[in-house]
Amino acid sequence: MARGRLNSGNAAEQELPKAKINRRSLHNIKQLFNYLKPYRLKFAGAMFFLFLSSLTGLAFPKLVGGLVDAASHSLKQGLLPGNLNDIGLIALAVLFAQGFVSFFRVTWFVQIAENALADIRRDTYFKLITLPMDFFANRRVGELNSRISSDLSQIQDTITTNFAEIIRQITLMIGGIILMAMVSGKLALVILVILPLLIPSAILFARYTRKISRAAQDELAASNTIVQETLLGIASVKAFVNEAFEAARYDKSIRNVARLGIKGATVRGLFAAFVVFIGFGVIFCMVWYGAHLVLIKDLKFGELIQFVIYAMMVSTSLASLPEQYANIQRTVGASERVIEILNDKGESVNIIESENRIKQKIEGNLSFNNVQFHYPSRPEIEVLKGVSFDATAGQKVAIVGPSGSGKSTTASLILQFYHPQNGELLFDGKPASAYSLTDIRKQVAIVPQDVILFGGTIRENIAYGKLGATDEEIEQAAKRANAYDFITGFPEGFSTVVGERGVKLSGGQRQRIAIARALLKNPSILILDEATSSLDSESERLVQEALEELMKGRTSIIIAHRLSTIREADQIIVLEKGVIVESGNHDELLQNESGLYRYLSSLQFEV
Repeated sequence: MARGRLNSGNAAEQELPKAKINRRSLHNIKQLFNYLKPYRLKFAGAMFFLFLSSLTGLAFPKLVGGLVDAASHSLKQGLLPGNLNDIGLIALAVLFAQGFVSFFRVTWFVQIAENALADIRRDTYFKLITLPMDFFANRRVGELNSRISSDLSQIQDTITTNFAEIIRQITLMIGGIILMAMVSGKLALVILVILPLLIPSAILFARYTRKISRAAQDELAASNTIVQETLLGIASVKAFVNEAFEAARYDKSIRNVARLGIKGATVRGLFAAFVVFIGFGVIFCMVWYGAHLVLIKDLKFGELIQFVIYAMMVSTSLASLPEQYANIQRTVGASERVIEILNDKGESVNIIESENRIKQKIEGNLSFNNVQFHYPSRPEIEVLKGVSFDATAGQKVAIVGPSGSGKSTTASLILQFYHPQNGELLFDGKPASAYSLTDIRKQVAIVPQDVILFGGTIRENIAYGKLGATDEEIEQAAKRANAYDFITGFPEGFSTVVGERGVKLSGGQRQRIAIARALLKNPSILILDEATSSLDSESERLVQEALEELMKGRTSIIIAHRLSTIREADQIIVLEKGVIVESGNHDELLQNESGLYRYLSSLQFEV
């Protein structure tokens, strides 16, 4: 049911998958980090400021301890002066220096990450839209959109924050441990023995809490899906008087959400009690033991304070590392999904080529030569079985047949969305492989049954057939497509926003916009895929008139269920189960009393 599909999509948005960090995943990360190469000098500078910021941070406990000892006149002669004011001035200078380097550390990392991510997004998006149609046939739009949004946002967070933070925390931890040992070896030994015993417990608590939280999110997604399904199908709910059933279904789901939320709160409460008692208890016992060392003159009071601050820095760094590591795992998982797109073999289209003019002109001669084809995802089903036919330039060729006979597949092959496993397509007597993919698609246009417009204006949708077209060219195309009158009838005219997928226009209006777009493209070969099958009589008349204008002077491949629209075709090809069973013009095919075309005609009108 739809619920399962929607639920999986919501879950994907909530929590990115984690991946194991191994040689393969590190190779993926390395491939993405290659995008940092153009900014490597600034990256080196940001890393330098990162280490400098961490080192200046390690100086503060020393300065605080020095202030305390200087106030009690027990400061030993060493790196710090004995004067209280001098130490205070040094502390302010260090504070200013840390603020200075922190500014460059943060801003430079963000600048690098934003620019690198823009490059990755550009390459990922372009590779995505140049991947073959079979790639999109096996994936959902929500999944692919997640890769562009959620996955790259996770990578962005890692470059800007997680990567720098994990290095900073490791630096603080190692530096803090060394300085702790320099202050008091006895206290350092105590803290280093206890802390490693506490960290695993904290990790287990955090992992269990995340598990409950993830289960609650999944259940919440399920409850949201129930709402979405019910509202989308509200007419069916009311027609079958199932309001009570849907309400009970939703109540059961949200009760599960509440139960998991309470369970999670209980675990978090236990974790909080654990942190308060054990965490602060360790610090208290350490201070207690340190105070004993101060009492026996084995440690100065300022050194004790210094040690406590270092211990808190080390424990904070240790506590943050599991979460940082989890973020790195999520980034590894996200990078694998992005790398899959970047490394996938795309079609031979590039930005520069698509902007250039046509290099090899196609006059409009088209030939199928013993074409055999199955979809890559369904190799066991052969859709076309040795199809051969010729269409000369300017000819109208209709393809008819029952559903599933291979009509739309033929159109997809002409557009080079797919390529036959055996046989070949010829344009002007040359194999399709002799032309660039861009040249073929620039000279082939399609008007489909279900026209999907972009959410912009009518002008933008028509101009999609010829980017950079003038207003005069757009208006002329609209007139030839029988669209000018209804367009100018809108208050905003050609600036009218059509809405998502063109929902603000009727089916006939969308078809005429698509025809205007095709006219502006001025193709050599035109494909009409059931272009009038879903229209009312008046809309069909207007669209048919526009199509007649569109077909003038160019090869037209007409795929139709309504046989009345193809009586004037120069050649009619009848497909059944991927095989051409008949071909000829309308009158010739009607002469075959046992023919499929005559049978299909008898179902629609009197022969």
